[in-house]
Amino acid sequence: MFNINSQTMTLNENKGVYFLKYNKLNKIDFINHAFSTRIGGVSENEFSSMNLSFGRGDPDENVTKNYKIFCDAAGFDYESLVASAQDHNTFVRVVTKEDRGVGIYKPRDIKSVDALVTNEKGVTLVTYYADCTPLFFVDTNKKAIGLAHGGWRGTVGRIGEKVLKTMNENYGTNPQDVTVCIGPAISKCCYEVDAPVAEKFLALEGVDSSKFVFDKGDGKYMLDLLECNRQIVINAGVKAENVVLSDLCTRCSSELLWSHRATNGKRGTMSAFMCIL
Repeated sequence: MFNINSQTMTLNENKGVYFLKYNKLNKIDFINHAFSTRIGGVSENEFSSMNLSFGRGDPDENVTKNYKIFCDAAGFDYESLVASAQDHNTFVRVVTKEDRGVGIYKPRDIKSVDALVTNEKGVTLVTYYADCTPLFFVDTNKKAIGLAHGGWRGTVGRIGEKVLKTMNENYGTNPQDVTVCIGPAISKCCYEVDAPVAEKFLALEGVDSSKFVFDKGDGKYMLDLLECNRQIVINAGVKAENVVLSDLCTRCSSELLWSHRATNGKRGTMSAFMCIL
């Protein structure tokens, strides 16, 4: 039904549910991970069909059913899910088994959470996207994981660096042992911003902004969030060969992936999932 042209990710289908997996993360035997698409759920109208966001107008019972359908198809325990509470900041939450259900079948208990980390089995991290940049972190030595939501504000706030710092403080993570996969997100082909946003990226230190900020003229710029996040995590100590960028643009692939810009905000939401087995 769907074909993707990707060198870094594979599109999987199970029981009518489509989801993406990183080829590099598939080689790490102690984790399961997935990135949802818009295909395979029960939601209708503008949310059709795999919407994983509560609070956008899709009935909660549909979203809950979508989570259960997705978990069954992609191999996650619904009871183990712990969700973020994203508002484009950079707070990193350390989660344990005691937090299971938060944001899914239990109320959110912290208002601002844009990244999650854990080193416990039986905990599945969940973060949300519809153009912004997901970051998957796997410490293959200490066996710890993290997920982060990097919109432009989170990226400028160096959320990737903050995840690595939090993992170091809590689990003894050495960034050189970490694999980082970045995307899918809206890519430089489609992500136009105005001068005030571009100037925040041009002011970032320790990175080469000429690789991710491109002047179009008339106060408009094209921005490559994936490349910026790549440089930030490498600057924080991750080996360049351990960083993988998705080559799928959410806006270009909007028949498969939710894109805020492609739908003018009338949309559902995708989620990244990751757990330690």
